Amino acid sequence: QVQLVESGGGLVQAGGSLRLSCTASVSSGAMGWFRQAPGAEREFVAAIGRTHISTYYKDSVKGRFTISRDNAKNTVYLQMNSLKPEDTAVYYCAARRLVVVSMLSERYEYWGQGTQVTVSS
Repeated sequence: QVQLVESGGGLVQAGGSLRLSCTASVSSGAMGWFRQAPGAEREFVAAIGRTHISTYYKDSVKGRFTISRDNAKNTVYLQMNSLKPEDTAVYYCAARRLVVVSMLSERYEYWGQGTQVTVSS
């Protein structure tokens, strides 16, 4: 069983930056970030393979968000720049056993508890 612990959420003004971190209890395969806004379904944000080569992003965050990972620390990061009010959501870290990246939430076996990101206008 893999446990994921997220940190780094908070309140920021539009145009600001936040860095989310997610540390896994053991090494895992691909990892990703999803988010869920009030009244909306959970959606894919970014994902990264174990070897760092493969990264995928939701179109609306490309150029603003960067996903990275440190395998020695079992940690994945999401650097979020130029934040917009529409980025407001609970952000969830996810991990899967396979190393292949997926943008589908159902492909991830392990989930963190979520961290709130609020962007004020």
